[in-house]
Amino acid sequence: MLIYHGSTVPVEVPKIIKSERNLDFGMGFYTTSNKEQAIYWAKIVAKRKGALKRFVSIYEFDFEKAQQELTIIQFDEPNEEWLDFVCANRSGKEMPNPYDMVSGPVANDKVYEVVQFYENGVYDKDDAIKRLKVDKLYSQIFFHSVKSLEYCRFTGYEEVGG
Repeated sequence: MLIYHGSTVPVEVPKIIKSERNLDFGMGFYTTSNKEQAIYWAKIVAKRKGALKRFVSIYEFDFEKAQQELTIIQFDEPNEEWLDFVCANRSGKEMPNPYDMVSGPVANDKVYEVVQFYENGVYDKDDAIKRLKVDKLYSQIFFHSVKSLEYCRFTGYEEVGG
């Protein structure tokens, strides 16, 4: 399966990095199975960094083998478990169970707003989940351990604007 990572530079050797912000699935390397989503991420990162160039790095990923050999948390939809997981990571809480990877819906800008309203008590959990299921959500494939990156093989990149 092909997966993509949007950035201001080609990323031939992915690394587990600590972000300056708390993200959906924690500290690690974020990819997506949707190329358009990776292009969007590259634009966001370039804007944040004031960079002129944007790239989408492309990887071959053996998801079936990874499922057999790694500890993977997989969310098929934005449900209660997904919402709790995202909120815990965004608040900087330590996850009690170790995992190598996470696969599931990405919290885009609209979703981020719903999650914030939920965290601030404006929406209850049921209302937040109903609102999340209305949007078309892309998947993200998140690498949390160095071992998980062994299943991700760089195949090339595309410059996607600048």
